[in-house]
Amino acid sequence: MSHAIARTLSILGHPLLALPLGILLPTLRGATSADTLAIAAGFAGFALAVMLWSAYQVRRGRWMHVDASRIDERRALNRFLLPAILAGSTLAWLLSAPPRVVATLAAAAGIVLAAMLTARWCKLSLHVAFAAFAAGLLWPLGWATVLVAAACTVAIAWSRLRLARHAPIDLATGAAAGTLAAIAAWGLVPRMGT
Repeated sequence: MSHAIARTLSILGHPLLALPLGILLPTLRGATSADTLAIAAGFAGFALAVMLWSAYQVRRGRWMHVDASRIDERRALNRFLLPAILAGSTLAWLLSAPPRVVATLAAAAGIVLAAMLTARWCKLSLHVAFAAFAAGLLWPLGWATVLVAAACTVAIAWSRLRLARHAPIDLATGAAAGTLAAIAAWGLVPRMGT
């Protein structure tokens, strides 16, 4: 039973779900429905690209599973994600997306860069990193929302341990990277305008 719960939490806490929620929920306050739809469509396209690329790696026999759990798989995933997220941030800026969206995407690239830089010592949990990042991005919605999101981050961390995908150091590094990225994102917003 606990394995099924862990698997469900791991799926619900996937970075391709956490990142859009962390960006979209605070943005909904002042955004038009066209802006919200454009941001959601951008994330849907990005998620589709990541899923197709991951499935292609499995189909070619390069990966065992789309989860990219092995070290070589994770390296390849990070080498794909970093330029993809940076391209998304650049495209958002070129399309005059709200500064919060541009800054958040740039900070998200920082999480992937942290995963690449710490790969020698740990396999940074992107699930936990993006869950912590999303929690930090939700502060405009109030502390209660942040606390619920932080509790979800802890549940996601538990799921990754229960599924034997990560060691505690991977989870702690992911939580630190996600928290620092959220702080960086909020620090970038004033520099980019309102």
